[in-house]
Amino acid sequence: MSTSTLTMSPLHKASPHESALRHVTGKARYTDDLPAPAGMLHAVIVASPHAHARILARDGTAARALPGVRGVLFADAVPGHNRVGPIVHDEPVLAEDEVLHVGMPVALVVAETRAQAKAAARAVVVSYDPLPAILDIDAALAAGSFLNDPHVIARGDLDATFSAADLVIEGETRIPGQDHFYLETHVARALPEEGGCWRVVSSTQHPTEVQRMVAHVLGIGAHEVTCEVPRLGGGFGGKESQAANIAALAAVGAARTGRPVSLWLDRGEDMGSTGKRHPFLARWRAAFSHDGRLRALDVKLWSDGGFALDLSPAVMDRALYHLDNAYQLEACRFEGRCCRTHLPSNTAFRGFGGPQGVIVVEDVIERAAVALGRDPVVMRRASYYGARPDSGEARAPYGQVVPAPRIAAMHDALLTSSDYAARRTEIDRETAAARAALADGTATPTQRWLRRGLALQPVKFGISFTNAPLNQAGALVLVYADGTVQLNHGGTEMGQGLHTKMRAIAADVFGIGVERIRVMNTSTEKVPNTSATAASSGTDLNGQAVLEACRTVRDRMATVAAMELGCTSDEVVFAAGNVIARGTTGALSFATLAQRAWARQVSLSATGFYRTPGIAYDRARGEGTPFFYYAYGVSLAEVEVNGLTGESVVRRVDILHDVGDSLNPALDIGQVEGAFVQGMGWLTNEEVLFRPDGRVLTRGPSTYKIPAAGDVPRDFRVTLLPHAAQDGTIGGSKAVGEPPLLHGIAVANALRDAVAGFADAPGTCPDVGLPSTPERILLAIEALRAETRDDGARP
Repeated sequence: MSTSTLTMSPLHKASPHESALRHVTGKARYTDDLPAPAGMLHAVIVASPHAHARILARDGTAARALPGVRGVLFADAVPGHNRVGPIVHDEPVLAEDEVLHVGMPVALVVAETRAQAKAAARAVVVSYDPLPAILDIDAALAAGSFLNDPHVIARGDLDATFSAADLVIEGETRIPGQDHFYLETHVARALPEEGGCWRVVSSTQHPTEVQRMVAHVLGIGAHEVTCEVPRLGGGFGGKESQAANIAALAAVGAARTGRPVSLWLDRGEDMGSTGKRHPFLARWRAAFSHDGRLRALDVKLWSDGGFALDLSPAVMDRALYHLDNAYQLEACRFEGRCCRTHLPSNTAFRGFGGPQGVIVVEDVIERAAVALGRDPVVMRRASYYGARPDSGEARAPYGQVVPAPRIAAMHDALLTSSDYAARRTEIDRETAAARAALADGTATPTQRWLRRGLALQPVKFGISFTNAPLNQAGALVLVYADGTVQLNHGGTEMGQGLHTKMRAIAADVFGIGVERIRVMNTSTEKVPNTSATAASSGTDLNGQAVLEACRTVRDRMATVAAMELGCTSDEVVFAAGNVIARGTTGALSFATLAQRAWARQVSLSATGFYRTPGIAYDRARGEGTPFFYYAYGVSLAEVEVNGLTGESVVRRVDILHDVGDSLNPALDIGQVEGAFVQGMGWLTNEEVLFRPDGRVLTRGPSTYKIPAAGDVPRDFRVTLLPHAAQDGTIGGSKAVGEPPLLHGIAVANALRDAVAGFADAPGTCPDVGLPSTPERILLAIEALRAETRDDGARP
């Protein structure tokens, strides 16, 4: 058989998600879809109604007397340690003497049915003494309420650069939170096994964290707990650390009753008690040259961490790392600190602080562009890494070299492909004509009420866990004697297509069809000490581990094939379901070779391991290499605003995004599209609201508006950067999960551009606010009209 007739590898080809058919037919099984084990009980949380209060008394007597109730558990029922947390253990599993946010678990009711558990939860009596509560960043700053010490990154001579600047501006940027709104809410099952061991089935992005925290709470070793993850109905970071709390509660219920326990949060419970994307407050000053180049930036950042540490310091770190975005600064000083409030502990969310940092510098440039009377698109281009030949070695504020940045070339390519210049001219002409028509009283309804806006957004996003030890992954591959394969790795599948890519990697190594490979449920009994599927690292880390495991088995099989085919192992080729000797007609099917390797007593299983090289950071010095590489992107958004209603539509979006040499272009384009829409929703439709007492008002789709089909750009053009292979990564690919979310910032700035068109003259930078809801857009337009009335101009 000639090698030229062999079919091509599945890598770098568009192919469907491996579970797509099961998703759309309802056959995909999630944690709560699994058959219930015999005797399974249902748990319901009794949650605090107060943001901050002392617990005076608690009584479960009446609840225990109700039908079907098998336990009403308080903090003293926890058999091991009552405190959990991913960095420090500062979160009570069940409240002890004090409650620290609305929704904090005070008791756990376990019953035969969920309805019985709900009824019993209402019968639990808890007495409280309410205490003053801190409910936002401003109140935390006033009270000096913090979770950690400041983290500072500084570079260059800040004072000298500001003194020599042609323009210095200062301001404040407020960045909102966002609910994860995964389709599958938090759920876990804890199942007792023989010998005092436990199996936990959890909807988690971090099986090892669940294993570790359940063992901690039960007071046993990790070897006595197995965590299994079938698949997640979305995660977006919300199930990176906080799934462990749900699993721990289920385990406590199971430990006290001796029976399997399921704990599932309905939508209101989930949104009312779990953490969100961190809201941020930034106060800044910036220095620019006369040509619009950003020279220096001085920023203080504060985030609302909620009541406990969770992952807030790491989120703040990434925000600080991304305050430069794609811009090379001569000097900077960035300081960040996490505030403690009496709200649910905020947590990981797609982008992990990076989007919050980028919004700050983009706001700075937008405001400076108005002050200088320049196009912000041109100003961005002038400030990019590597944009100026005399700018010296490109280094990020924390000292990492930014190698051969692609952003300037991508910027130029997108401006050409999107026809930016002509569209900018057309919008400016329309706006000027509308102003003139309004002034002379001849305006049409369109000229009176509709304005278009246009904005460009660059992206430079660092890829790696910034906590170096987390950059590792393992895999286990099993080849059976019939030539089929089972593949285990430490990543979790949450709809992003990770299993699809892992299967393609294995198929490429073994030269077989993907249909012969089964990716197993993620389990800590197959791959230990996993890192979370987060930081956009799922493919980077697990893909390399899968590659190593498969190559180990393939090399063993190649030795057997060489004996069977009468060649050297270097001449053996695996492709198209066959194993051949290069340059000969001799061949075996992969299945035949597997059978013969088994007969020769050759091991057909192997583990693989990978760790990312070169990641290190000195926090005290604010210097190091927190990232393995950078992903880049550029987008252009065009919007239309209705000044009568405040409503807006996204007319067109053009995105050019860098995913290296894509392992699966279909999946990667889907990730770019989905991330953009989620980022757009964060900054437009989605608004997390709290009552004055700390209770979440937005507890479901009736009060919290995520983007729907009608909100997707009417003209949506996504292109993956060609010829962009990245050295040292699996197949030359790059991470794609988080970086494209930053493209959504373009919509917020395009809305501001459109609102500015309602002013009587150019040169206005309206304060629309974030998220830019219709209400805020209307208020911004009214503010512009009030300014003209105050100036004695037309009403």
